[in-house]
Amino acid sequence: MGAMTTSPRTTAGDLHDTLQTVFGYASFRPHQQGIIEELVAGKDAFVLMPTGGGKSLCYQIPALHRAGVAIVLSPLISLMKDQVDALQANGVAAAFYNSALGTEAAREVLARLHARELDLLYISPERLMSSAFLERLADIDIALFAIDEAHCVSQWGHNFRPEYQQLGALRYYFPDIPLVALTATADAQTRDDIVHVLGLDKASCHVTGFDRPNIRYTVLEKHKPFDQLLRFLDGREGQAGIVYALSRKRVEEIAGKLQAKGIQAQPYHAGLPAAHRRQVQEEFLRDELQVVVATVAFGMGIDKPNVRFVVHYDLPRHIEGFYQETGRAGRDGLDAEALLLFGAQDVGTARRLIENNDNPEQKRIEVHKLNAMVGLAESVTCRRRVLLNYFSERLAQDCGNCDVCLNPPEQFDATLDSRKALSCVYRLGQSFGVAYVVEVLRGADNERIRSRHHQQLSTYGLGSDRSEQEWTSIIRQLIHHGYLIQDIANYSVLKLTESARPLLRGEQTLLLAKPRIREQAKKKRTRADAVHGPYDELLFDHLRDLRKHIADVQGVPPYIVFGDASLVQMARDKPMDEAALLEITGVGQHKLDKYGSDFLDAITVYSLEQGQQTEVVESWRRKLP
Repeated sequence: MGAMTTSPRTTAGDLHDTLQTVFGYASFRPHQQGIIEELVAGKDAFVLMPTGGGKSLCYQIPALHRAGVAIVLSPLISLMKDQVDALQANGVAAAFYNSALGTEAAREVLARLHARELDLLYISPERLMSSAFLERLADIDIALFAIDEAHCVSQWGHNFRPEYQQLGALRYYFPDIPLVALTATADAQTRDDIVHVLGLDKASCHVTGFDRPNIRYTVLEKHKPFDQLLRFLDGREGQAGIVYALSRKRVEEIAGKLQAKGIQAQPYHAGLPAAHRRQVQEEFLRDELQVVVATVAFGMGIDKPNVRFVVHYDLPRHIEGFYQETGRAGRDGLDAEALLLFGAQDVGTARRLIENNDNPEQKRIEVHKLNAMVGLAESVTCRRRVLLNYFSERLAQDCGNCDVCLNPPEQFDATLDSRKALSCVYRLGQSFGVAYVVEVLRGADNERIRSRHHQQLSTYGLGSDRSEQEWTSIIRQLIHHGYLIQDIANYSVLKLTESARPLLRGEQTLLLAKPRIREQAKKKRTRADAVHGPYDELLFDHLRDLRKHIADVQGVPPYIVFGDASLVQMARDKPMDEAALLEITGVGQHKLDKYGSDFLDAITVYSLEQGQQTEVVESWRRKLP
């Protein structure tokens, strides 16, 4: 497209025209237009908008309506590449400047920058703030600065990066250039810190909400977690997803087991060779890999819109991480699922890690964040309400799209069982962990119990009528209701609290939730279904096949051609001419010119005679190198 120089009198009509013609969207999402108009007018802004909510357009459209180049600060090379690929596919003059470029490619980008040929340039904070690059910018017309993943600025943010704090100097070096900070994940303290560090005290603040209604949240009590994962994956063949685990060892173990079950899965963590990580990411983006099993090292740079599920095999240490990682599912607005496997041992492990922190204040904050995460996992009310409440957002009614709403937990009178468990902990001298207490309660016959003569205890076998997972659930709930504590400094042994006394004495009763270790929720139509409606799934599959071959020819991920949401609409509306295809979300003029005839041919052939529709796919197959 080439860098634009436009009149400061940009109208709302001009902005809508860019939205439709360049990006293929018929209307702005909430808050987008106001943010864009402020930036075009030269004002600063702070934007908190959920993943998939359209943050990028908030600075990309102003970049096309202000003179000069927009400088976009991004934390990861992979994220820069994805954004630039998507912009170039829409005909926008964008580039990135980072260590991934060879010498010649880097020179070419700088030449285009000085020739004023770029609309947007993506760069890392440390490279931007180098004295050499700041001197280079003295001769460049700058449209705006956009700081993406702005929570990295704050020491209270869950992905704090010291190099991001240098960006506070931008206000000193470029006092008249509009600056926008954008993030999807920040609590009130983090937001205040971002504003302070970046000098955005006079900027307008746009908090658009955290809700992602198309994601269904489910929590299962962890019991034989790999079996639980397999049950979850059953029936999801062909859907892309991410499985998060806390340790590198567990990541590799899960990936290996999935491969042995015939599932296309690969591990990803910082300890693997860089070439392997790049290959895994590339295969995942190109829809050649179904599942990535990863530590939190994976995902921040993944702009893949058709991730259909995210599984947390282990408990995240804070809600911010859980929210950001689950938010990588369903960025295209279609149905997505987030499954958390939650076990008492995970809580003990997380607390033990926190105890290793020598900073008392940081330790206090981390304990608070972990407790909030445990509260979300243990919730017997709408999970989305608990999640949003953490970010100070209130939901007017239950969401109807989480496991608690779809299948409210059944409660039972746990008074007698609780007394059995508490008595067993007491008679074991408050010196053993959850697993051993359960063994004694259930009357296990093993050398460990016999060598300690614990088969002679009055509580031995007292709970043989309940399963291992039932007793584990009861004890876990007693911990989080405050009747028991796990002594983190002493191998997580269970100890009674003062609150346990009245329960043991029979002075109070207790209701607990029945354990849930299997998915029970039936598939329900979500708000995303209501928007997109029923569509021809067979046609969708053929269009997806066509998209994959086009993407392979061009060497780009399939979603760069068209996202799943666009294909769903095509399969629903079956457009037969260019005007109708332009009405499809994500189809702008540039993509219409580039791909329109192939997709229209595929839809027409499919509609005329099912069975001939592969002709167009085959024509692209023949173009493959």
